[in-house]
Amino acid sequence: MKVLMVCLGNICRSPLAEGILKNKVAEYHLDWEIDSAGTGSWHVGNLPDSRSIAVAKNHGIDITDQRAMQFEPNHLNAFDLIFAMDASNYQNIIRLAENEDQKKKVHLIMNMSRPGMNQTVPDPYYGNDGFESVYQMLDEACDKIIENYSK
Repeated sequence: MKVLMVCLGNICRSPLAEGILKNKVAEYHLDWEIDSAGTGSWHVGNLPDSRSIAVAKNHGIDITDQRAMQFEPNHLNAFDLIFAMDASNYQNIIRLAENEDQKKKVHLIMNMSRPGMNQTVPDPYYGNDGFESVYQMLDEACDKIIENYSK
C-alpha cells in the first residue's frame, strides 16, 4: 500500500500526517509506503516547518528526514490512496485526475475519522497555536486509516 498526504506547501500539515502514519505503520508492522506532497511549489526541497517538527518531536516522532515536494499528476498512478488536508487541495488534485479510478483514490483525510463531514484540517502556518490541534486531528484520522485499510 502506498499512501500520499497532501496539503498546500508540504511543510506543516502533510509532513505531520506522513510522520504520524509512518509511526503507526511501523507499530503495526505493515508493508506500506507513506509520503507527502504540496499542491504548491514554494517550499520544494525544504524541511518541514520548525513548529511541525517540534510538535511531532513532542509526540516521539522525528520528521526531519522529510523534504517538501510538489504534487504531480503521476502521483495519481503511483499511490493507492491520496489524502488531502482541505477542499482546495482536494479540488486541485481532482482537476489533475484523468479518469474515475484516479479520482477514487483521493479523499479528504478528516472523512476517515468524521465520515461525510468534509472537515478541513486548518493550516496552522500563520500562527503559533494550531500545531497541536492539527496533530490531534491527524492522529485520529491516521488511526482510522490503519483500521480501515490494514485488513
